[in-house]
Amino acid sequence: MAESVRTTLATVSTMVLVLVLLVSAPPEAAGADSGGAEAAAGATRLTLATDTAIPRGATVDLLRRTMTLTAGEKRHLRGRLEATSTTTGIVGLTQRVRCLDAAGATVPVVAASARNHEGSDTTTYAIPGHLPLYADLLLTAPVAGLYTCLLQGSAYSTLPGTYHLTAVAGSTWLETDDTDRPGAHWWQNPACESADPDGSCTYVGSGPARRDAWVFYDDGTPVHQWRARPDAATVSARANVELTTCYRGTASCADAMEAYPRGKNAVVDTRLEFIQLDTTGHACRTHSTSARRTVTDDAHHAVGYSALSGLPVDPGCGTRTFLLRVYVKHVSGQTVKIDGVQSGLTSLTNGIAFNDLAGPVSRAPAHT
Repeated sequence: MAESVRTTLATVSTMVLVLVLLVSAPPEAAGADSGGAEAAAGATRLTLATDTAIPRGATVDLLRRTMTLTAGEKRHLRGRLEATSTTTGIVGLTQRVRCLDAAGATVPVVAASARNHEGSDTTTYAIPGHLPLYADLLLTAPVAGLYTCLLQGSAYSTLPGTYHLTAVAGSTWLETDDTDRPGAHWWQNPACESADPDGSCTYVGSGPARRDAWVFYDDGTPVHQWRARPDAATVSARANVELTTCYRGTASCADAMEAYPRGKNAVVDTRLEFIQLDTTGHACRTHSTSARRTVTDDAHHAVGYSALSGLPVDPGCGTRTFLLRVYVKHVSGQTVKIDGVQSGLTSLTNGIAFNDLAGPVSRAPAHT
């Protein structure tokens, strides 16, 4: 999922296999709930006006917003891509939120999410045949200047014949903050290429895999203790985690992690924690939200979204320092890979912490 879909998510057998993390409530149902919702307070939403085809093998710019920022200014961007398909076969879908500087260079990273569209006849989505994806990005302007931010969609498959995906007008949008988010912080986990030939990714499961892992904490991510601003009475955090099932024969995992044939599926428990620390660096107040997630081999890859909003900063803790992490525990089935940064540019698993200086800004879905 960097410049080319094929350099980031491997094609397997006769169908493309894209990231899919199903959530405690079905992600399709949760994802479809905010397609027509209003933009968050303090943000501008640009909505796709016309249904737009995403041909196989193509990346299409769907929406863009241009902003003039000062050096160090921060903006939260959230994209939603809802897609239909002209085929009943499986077609890979990737959404990206990408920002470019005045010279056309990507800054700082591309936020992406992806999933197989399972066909026009799919009835498990909240709206049959309509698959929604979300992605979040925290843009920090490295220098003062003009920045153009894009919502992009890509389709890819090895299916024969002529077909395409379509970004749905009215339900596809790009939302951006109107003002600075001072003090906000971005987390992303380490490099993890799609095929993982070096076995450098983090896995949870059976066999040689770990039984559990802490994303942003013990997965090789530098541990960052985030400090809330003195003028923030409350804070908020969110995290997107993308997982891949490692069935036998997939091109998306290290060979040693492939234990079962396709169709076994996987179940994992996840928990987002945002912890206020005391003066000794230990937990003083822990805020969390949990979900049991089923990752199917047919879907193979996808993203789960979690958020905590309006959390009070407790003066009794003695510090305004917080730790953000996501616990992932294997419950049953296939080993799963926790996807990371691909091609040095595209972030698949990430988190953001915010100071609520004008009250918490809620961007649904809070937890899917």
